[in-house]
Amino acid sequence: MKKTYKIEVDCANCANLVEEAASKVAGVKELSISFMTQKMKITFEEDADIDRVIADIAKTARKIEPDFEIKD
Repeated sequence: MKKTYKIEVDCANCANLVEEAASKVAGVKELSISFMTQKMKITFEEDADIDRVIADIAKTARKIEPDFEIKD
C-alpha cells in the first residue's frame, strides 16, 4: 500500500537525514521525502500496521528534527 503525507520539516539536510533513518523503520518498504513540497511518500510492507509504522517514523524523525510533523 502506498500513501502520501504532508509533513513539516525545517531544512533540506534534515529532510535527507529523516528520509534515511525513516526508511529503516520496520514496516516501511520504500520511503521518500521532498523538502520542496513538504511531502513524504511511503510504500508499506504487506502486513504492516500503518498507524504503528507512522508513529515509529515520527518518533525516529523527531530524534533528528524535533519540530518534524506528519499531517494527514
